[in-house]
Amino acid sequence: MKSSFWKSGHTPTLFAAFLYFDLSFMVWYLLGPLAVQIAADLHLTTQQRGLVVATPILAGAVLRFLMGMLADKLSPKTAGLIGQVIVIAALFGAWKLGIHSYEQALLLGLFLGMAGASFAVALPLASQWYPAEHQGKAMGIAGAGNSGTVFAALLAPVLAAAFGWSNVFGFALIPLIITLIVFAWLARNAPERPKAKSMADYFKALGDRDSWWFMFFYSVTFGGFIGLASALPGYFNDQYGLSPVTAGYYTAACVFGGSLMRPLGGALADR
Repeated sequence: MKSSFWKSGHTPTLFAAFLYFDLSFMVWYLLGPLAVQIAADLHLTTQQRGLVVATPILAGAVLRFLMGMLADKLSPKTAGLIGQVIVIAALFGAWKLGIHSYEQALLLGLFLGMAGASFAVALPLASQWYPAEHQGKAMGIAGAGNSGTVFAALLAPVLAAAFGWSNVFGFALIPLIITLIVFAWLARNAPERPKAKSMADYFKALGDRDSWWFMFFYSVTFGGFIGLASALPGYFNDQYGLSPVTAGYYTAACVFGGSLMRPLGGALADR
């Protein structure tokens, strides 16, 4: 990567955006690798387990619009801090109070959807510092935070087997709080951010035919990626009888490539 890229923006903000996105992605995906243990303890059916896994993904898709508006109205950094505090509070409550029912698991999934909305913060926070010819690379580096799925798949089942799955929420708080501090310290809003859009401007974008095509392709590609990644631990356990830990290893191997391709895709977009 040419040195002009690193000189054209704000590297500490780019790193903070990547770290925030990475840890947010990890907790957004957290219920997937834990689904087998949670379902066994709460006596969930296969359908209920599937909905628990899907809830953070669906909530993240909806909350992304809200977080995008907050990033426009307040600032990407402020929106990111708000989102992180909400997710930390939800995990702290789940750890201290416990998850004892199907409904409580769904409620936690709704709050974890806020972590999935980190897209709407990390990408503009990083890219707004860079000129147009480098924005694809900046978003690709920040977007490489989907490697958080690999960390969750590798670590969550192991920690759950050793300490109980509810304590995994407590362990997740450690890197999240560190990330919150680093993000607050390093991240800076770009000095020439675009002005906030009106609601009419948001709805105007929905009138663009290309917007719907982009949303469709995104739902199939990235939606398929995160949906498959979340369902794989349960699939490996159901179909092949793998333990939750082994299923997590297999899942991590399957999704690892996605995180590596983000920077390359961003660089190609710039070209």
